[in-house]
Amino acid sequence: MRRYSKHTDEDDIRQRPNRKGNRPRTNIRPKHEDAAEGMVLTVDRGRLTVLIDDIPVTAMKARELGRKAAVVGDRVSVVGDLSGKKDTLARIVRIEKRSSVLRRTADDDDPYERVVVANADQLAIVTALADPEPRPRMIDRCLVAAYDGGLTPLLVLTKSDLAPPDKMLDLYGDLDIPYVVTSRAELEDGTAVARVREQLDGKVTAFVGHSGVGKTTLVNALVPDDRRRTTGHVNAVTGRGRHTTTSALALPLSGDAGWVVDTPGVRSFGLHHVDPSRVIHAFPDLEPGTADCPRACSHDEPDCALDAWVEAGHADPARLYSLRRLLATRERREGD
Repeated sequence: MRRYSKHTDEDDIRQRPNRKGNRPRTNIRPKHEDAAEGMVLTVDRGRLTVLIDDIPVTAMKARELGRKAAVVGDRVSVVGDLSGKKDTLARIVRIEKRSSVLRRTADDDDPYERVVVANADQLAIVTALADPEPRPRMIDRCLVAAYDGGLTPLLVLTKSDLAPPDKMLDLYGDLDIPYVVTSRAELEDGTAVARVREQLDGKVTAFVGHSGVGKTTLVNALVPDDRRRTTGHVNAVTGRGRHTTTSALALPLSGDAGWVVDTPGVRSFGLHHVDPSRVIHAFPDLEPGTADCPRACSHDEPDCALDAWVEAGHADPARLYSLRRLLATRERREGD
């Protein structure tokens, strides 16, 4: 066995060979000061389309980002070939801090959360008034996800030519959610598109809804230059439509007036990731009343201070009912 003295020269020391022949790992990350900034438009099997200076560039995530994934709406820094030409590939080296995140889980028992859209300003919850029948629990769950993720909700009721909107408007009127009612005829003549467009200008809006409600049809009307295939029919047995949007896609509104993010149709919206204590932030008129609540109060128990707060006239009783209805959706599976 060879021994070394304290004066041994570095060149005399044997080093274990790197069998893989690659460079040793390091914790030092490159700075990439020359990286260009862009926005993720869509993600498809590990390849991301990033808009950089009005040029769509195909990119992949750099290894140095580890498990951190970029999603539609993310602001990212990109290096490499930014020409956008065919068969070119750039690298995403940084993902900027997100201002909002729309997340969901497959169901309430699934601990794995999926980030659907990042940096959206509002969530347009699209539901049909008939064919298929509206599912209030799905709407409630989307509202909870919007409040939790920092998005402002917008309710879009479609197919008003098949059923009146009164019942749905009464159900959600106490939440003070902005809404738009559309019909098929109004989509064709453009009047519905104009009303929806008023709610979208200057914002990044993610559209969500279960299959068959006309979500993609509405998106096609809003962004006619980038049409996506719409649903063929609604199943007469299940009352549900076929999924036609398979990946989220960000589309620009004309005149640089904002963005529409079309997301795949969903049949469930799990809330395993949502902490119920954060839902109260969406009710500023009720939040001060929680100061006297017992520790870890669920806001739906006999000792909840919100009952006294409302009885004292500080808030409308309907608002407390609405809060508790939303909180209850976190505790039950989505059904109707």
